[in-house]
Amino acid sequence: MGVALLLHVLAVVVWVGGMFFAYMFLRPVAASQLEPPARLKLWAGVFGRFFPWVFVSIAIILATGLWMVLAVFGGFAASGLYINLMFGLGLVMMLIFLHVFFAPYRRLRTAVEQADWPAGGKQLAQIRIMVGINTLLGLLVIAIASGGRFLPT
Repeated sequence: MGVALLLHVLAVVVWVGGMFFAYMFLRPVAASQLEPPARLKLWAGVFGRFFPWVFVSIAIILATGLWMVLAVFGGFAASGLYINLMFGLGLVMMLIFLHVFFAPYRRLRTAVEQADWPAGGKQLAQIRIMVGINTLLGLLVIAIASGGRFLPT
């Protein structure tokens, strides 16, 4: 249980922490200073390095979370409401990420390769909205994980 929980938390830190950093610091401080071609190339490169880590994080979160629920807590029915909320919100986050990766990010890469800066900007704007939503959901999940067991059932 200890190893599973440690891996689970580390994977959440990588994913949510990476989104928080990108959304709150990289975007408004550094990326906003760049002209559109440089900004879009920067984001395509950042996502290209970050997204493989997100896939690994998702695999770890799912594997360890399901193992803890099924082997330690006795299944979803026996788990507290906060466990079910974490799982449900985590699934929503994963679906949002998969959409970002397979739709606007793929189109962003194509736009950057073709130097189509207006199309790339449109895709980046979509990604920004979804990353913002996922960052808020991730912080909510962390709050639920931290204090959920103390809530009345």
